[in-house]
Amino acid sequence: MPEITHIRLSELNSKINDAINRSFSSATFWVIADVTNHTFKSQSNYHYFELVEKDTNSNNIIAKLSGKAWGSGSTKIANFERITGQKFANNINVLLNVKVQFHSVYGLQLEINDIDPNFTLGVLEQQRQATLQRLVDENPTFIRKVGEKYFTKNSQLKLNIVIQKIAVISSKTSAGAEDFKHSLLNNPYGYIFYIDDYYTVVQGESNADQFLSKIIEVFNSQKPYDAVVITRGGGAQTDFLIFDNYNIGRAVAKFPIPIITGIGHQKNETIADLMANTQTKTPTKAAEFIIAHNKSYEDAMLSYQKSIVIKSQQLFSFHFQSLASLNSIIVNNTRNILTQMKDSLVQINQVTINTSKSILFNHRNSLVNISTQILSKPKIILYNRINDIKNTVGNLKTFNAQYLKNKRGYLGHYSSVIKLMAPVNILKKGFAIVKFNGKITSNPENILVGKDIDIILSETEIKATVNHKSKYNGTEFNL
Repeated sequence: MPEITHIRLSELNSKINDAINRSFSSATFWVIADVTNHTFKSQSNYHYFELVEKDTNSNNIIAKLSGKAWGSGSTKIANFERITGQKFANNINVLLNVKVQFHSVYGLQLEINDIDPNFTLGVLEQQRQATLQRLVDENPTFIRKVGEKYFTKNSQLKLNIVIQKIAVISSKTSAGAEDFKHSLLNNPYGYIFYIDDYYTVVQGESNADQFLSKIIEVFNSQKPYDAVVITRGGGAQTDFLIFDNYNIGRAVAKFPIPIITGIGHQKNETIADLMANTQTKTPTKAAEFIIAHNKSYEDAMLSYQKSIVIKSQQLFSFHFQSLASLNSIIVNNTRNILTQMKDSLVQINQVTINTSKSILFNHRNSLVNISTQILSKPKIILYNRINDIKNTVGNLKTFNAQYLKNKRGYLGHYSSVIKLMAPVNILKKGFAIVKFNGKITSNPENILVGKDIDIILSETEIKATVNHKSKYNGTEFNL
């Protein structure tokens, strides 16, 4: 077997290194890529990471190289983080100035010379503006843009005059939420608040569905909240990307209860801020806003109270003066009337005394006359009544015999009439009595053809059967 010509791996790496140095030693490149697998060693101030490019259609990785930054490169990254508020971390899209290097142990690497913060900010802002435009285009019934301002259903809701019942959506470990509740519950005015916590993840765009479910949970609770407060502490710019999510922005814009945001960012507004009723910069500022809102109502009430007291005092003073004047008029008029009435009363009193004496004298004479009549008239009346009684007794004796004789005549007449009308005498005159079913009857309707009847004559009773009935005009015995 012939001997195979070979070289050591280090020799091959040296050749590769020479070739790369000849081609790239003095060249730098601005490269757009996504950062992955990032680590930072604070002791050495070294950044290690990978730069990848993804297919825009499939999201598959189509290119990848290792990268590092140290010295001035680390300084540039620190400056990038300060300007953007964004940590140099995984899954951010960046524009880097790099130099190609090859190391016989670590292989091909890209060393960072510079990083453009404006590019990253621009990408985020483009995404944000596209989301805002989509919200306006797809939801015209409750989101519209006038100039640079957004008007939503939620932003047009009027806050209750007093905010007490509050739903808070925040992270369970959020210091910002604790600051919010501490500021609210320890307010210097002694206002009382009722807070319900709805805990969820409040960072990372991938957690948007969890956050949205909490908004829906608040709605489904059907509790009469005065406001919903969304809080979050500070963080990197990309930590707030969850609040630029389309579905969250849409839910905030349409929510039927006023939403107050206190997300903790100091620079840009998130989409949730623009869609909400009221935006504040931090959780503490949100608490201060609610306290100030309630204090404004209290101040208005105290102002009304003061105005009412002042107006009442003015009215009381005015009417007190009117009453004093009226009292003076009444007292003076009363004195004048009493003076006038006093003279009239004296005159009336004198007339009354004189008239009373005259009336009493006249009635005394009448009483004397009546007394005389009372003493004499009973004797005369009694004498007349005694004579009347004597005359009545005489008349009774005279007319009694005649009265009895007349009555005896009347009784004899009635006795004769009764005898003539007796059934025995009537039967003797040729009349008959008809009985049907053992009872006397004079109604022909009761007697039916074919039925038996009894006919009673003067001295005979006949049993007969009715064979025929006909109408009788009753004229045979007319005189």
